[in-house]
Amino acid sequence: MKIDILQLVKGAREACGLTVVIDVFRAFSAACFVAGYGAEKIISVGDVETAFRLKTENPDYLLMGERNERMVGGFDYGNSPFQVESIDFTGKTVVQTTSAGTQGLVNAIHADEILTGSFVNADAILNHIRRRSPAQVSLVCMGYAARHPIEEDTLCAEFIRMKLLGETPDYHDMTETIRRTSGKRFFVAGHQDYAPSTDFYLCLDLNRFDFILKAEKIDNDMVSLKPLWHEDRR
Repeated sequence: MKIDILQLVKGAREACGLTVVIDVFRAFSAACFVAGYGAEKIISVGDVETAFRLKTENPDYLLMGERNERMVGGFDYGNSPFQVESIDFTGKTVVQTTSAGTQGLVNAIHADEILTGSFVNADAILNHIRRRSPAQVSLVCMGYAARHPIEEDTLCAEFIRMKLLGETPDYHDMTETIRRTSGKRFFVAGHQDYAPSTDFYLCLDLNRFDFILKAEKIDNDMVSLKPLWHEDRR
């Protein structure tokens, strides 16, 4: 099994084989919370205009996402697990657009199979890859606003890579590194309205969920994410 760690939108466009698009803070952690609390489907889109168009065409859809870390005006939720962890999404379709994670999904044009990546469902991702046993795995780190590589995404990719190679990553050390670096922004008093400290802990709650989120292309700027548990993937 060949494992490549790639970065940002360029990496997403280069990814091939079984591809995991990683966004720990916070797109694909938040998506797992939404799916874990009952959402039937998540539609990931590249731009805000597409999200609003889908809402106009389907008034029951819920909009979730951010630009510059802030919730988009007119959306129902921001890009925050804290905002959605107590919401019942049973049967709902949620449209998500973010500055980093969803950009990776729509740009992974050469991938054979696409999963979202985060720590909250890391073991489910690993188990799925092991069952598939692909020749090529691409781990795409979407970074901060898809512009700069960032610690939590790269460390998540390293965590997955090490586990696939039979190594034992030091998760405690990884979380401490994240806390000292990219995670510092969640502990700034002036950021709590859009980047609450609770999100730091929720996004690093290792293996909270036991499903993968598998992406299926709808068109060039839109993919559908569906939660799949082990029995659904046999």
